[in-house]
Amino acid sequence: MEYEVVMGLEVHVELGTKTKLFCSCPNTFSTEPNVFCCPKCAGLPGAVGALNEKAIELASKAGLSLDCTIQNNSTFDRKHYFYPDLASAYQTTQFYRPICVNGHVDLSDGSSIGIKQIHIEEDAGKLVHDPYIDASYVDYNRSSRCLIEIVSQPDFRNKAQVIEYLDTLRSRLIYAGVSSCKMEEGIMRCDINLSVREKGSDKLGVRTEIKNMASFRSIERAIESETKRHIKCIETGEKLIQETRGWNDETGQTFAMREKEYAVDYRYFPDPELPEIIITDEMMEKFKSEIPEFPKAKMQRYPKDYGLSDYDTEIIVSEKKLAELFENTAKLYSGYKNIANWIIGDLQSIIKETSIEDIKITPESFASLLKMVDESVINTSTGKSVFAKIVLSGEDPKSIVEKEGLAQISDDGAIREMIIKAINENPNVVADYKGGKEKALTFFVGQIMKATKGKCNPKIVNEILKEELAKA
Repeated sequence: MEYEVVMGLEVHVELGTKTKLFCSCPNTFSTEPNVFCCPKCAGLPGAVGALNEKAIELASKAGLSLDCTIQNNSTFDRKHYFYPDLASAYQTTQFYRPICVNGHVDLSDGSSIGIKQIHIEEDAGKLVHDPYIDASYVDYNRSSRCLIEIVSQPDFRNKAQVIEYLDTLRSRLIYAGVSSCKMEEGIMRCDINLSVREKGSDKLGVRTEIKNMASFRSIERAIESETKRHIKCIETGEKLIQETRGWNDETGQTFAMREKEYAVDYRYFPDPELPEIIITDEMMEKFKSEIPEFPKAKMQRYPKDYGLSDYDTEIIVSEKKLAELFENTAKLYSGYKNIANWIIGDLQSIIKETSIEDIKITPESFASLLKMVDESVINTSTGKSVFAKIVLSGEDPKSIVEKEGLAQISDDGAIREMIIKAINENPNVVADYKGGKEKALTFFVGQIMKATKGKCNPKIVNEILKEELAKA
């Protein structure tokens, strides 16, 4: 019998606001527990919050980035459940009237993944378990942070579609300035709703939910493992139940956490303390005007506008910061392929050792450095050394070259004097050169570059060297 996996995703993304959803506590990560919380975060009786307007803007931009309809009117609701990290015993979310509905993401295999809705909600706190004393602690730093939940339709049929969809979401939300989407920090995480049915059937199988997946690799493995488990249960007659499961990365298997709740279990009702969200036409036009060009459009434009290959383009547009650096540098320096080569080669090497967040180079300093190399003010080797410094410091390359005395020596007289001295000191190498050994020329070039610490113009050195060797 052939089987088909059916999946839908719920992707939680932390919005890039400075403060939390209903209070002025910083929306900042801290290793010290309970330093960024207030009576509202801790769910104390009588604590009433005020809605963060920036969260409305970012949630709307997320919807526009994913071709959703932004509703002019939306509301908040209370989702009731008890858990120690949820001090108020309810989560503020949007159940009845979410802010965004009916979006989609088109994939490279021709399929289209429907987005049912995007809603705003507050995050819960965090439980820290201590197995040595058999106790748990609650950290409310994360409590009430601004989240959006992107709920897809059950349109996924394989793990490749899931990964491409998540990668597209991540890229668009970063480009739109909605979130940093750092999965390693839990800023973007994913719940997978998965069932298996006989291929060709239109009846859905028993659904399980795999919670809080935070890396593409783990997501791929969890889908493989859970699909195999479902198929094994179907074929052996073992009963599948609708439940929530966790993922153990070490064992490569999911594990049961609790039976899956239904909507009625949460006793949703409109929040009586929060007003209706109203998005005016003027607000909508402003949000639309601030949505940037996304990677897919850049992939089509770069080869035409800059003459770049598809390979070069794909690397550059994969990160918003790289694309911005390339485009803004291209306004100041016309060697587009040269800019791309430095970004793809030298800059990518530096990023691997640090992080793209550490980049401080400006388009102005980048263009200035490239011009200095082109004009032989410094040679390529020195240029790469200076580039490594300005990438992480943001300094002006001209000031570095002046301060460290890195400018090339282009004085013909001074270079000729050094060459004549090297020729006189190495008569055997001169004889080798006259005997047809080209490596002898390389020897002399090396001697001059060593004497000048690489600051001589190689082109001038070669020209004068050939002249003087002909005379010797």
